[in-house]
Amino acid sequence: MNSKKSKAKNKDPKFNRATGRLFILSAPSGAGKTTLRNAILNRFPEMIYSVSYTTRKPRPGEKNGKDYYFIKNEEFEKKIEKDQWAEWAKVHGNYYGTPAEFLDEGLALGFDILLEIDVQGSILILERYPESITIFIMPPSLKILKQRLGQRGADSKEAIKNRLLNAEKEIAQKNVYRHIIINDQLPEAIGELVMIIEQYRDHQRLPDCPFVP
Repeated sequence: MNSKKSKAKNKDPKFNRATGRLFILSAPSGAGKTTLRNAILNRFPEMIYSVSYTTRKPRPGEKNGKDYYFIKNEEFEKKIEKDQWAEWAKVHGNYYGTPAEFLDEGLALGFDILLEIDVQGSILILERYPESITIFIMPPSLKILKQRLGQRGADSKEAIKNRLLNAEKEIAQKNVYRHIIINDQLPEAIGELVMIIEQYRDHQRLPDCPFVP
């Protein structure tokens, strides 16, 4: 999809980088990407997290505007018609999407942005933002992934079966990503992810982002 990019510039005198960097984090459901994402945001508090939009119902403990923006099908489809998504997809019967304006404005202002999306969405984002740093989180095995999905108690047996089938498809496309991390031991996976991100980032304090809710 094509849309006009924001021409906004960061006027802070300490700032001298032209554009921010987009970090894409993907993983099969149950592989630990949300835990890793939270660890990264704690480690790099100045990094902006792009909250995706979805039409699915919130799960217990999820908060609107923090985990997702929960909207109705009609509103999502209107945004499709107006070409307002950088990427969108229908997964397990629900829409998921990333707002183009948020990414365009944030990157133009020089902010690094973390995006947590699936493989399909990553491929679409790479068409629009080819310099994105892509990171794929893998489970140690499908057997362990099945155990993790069962332990979290959020899905039926049929849903777990579908998630495992999707996981196989996503893992088969892992070479789309620049970096691959196997999440066997969480502390080691966090450390590896931090090292990858530090390779690309400028260690420069930026002003608060003016458009983060």
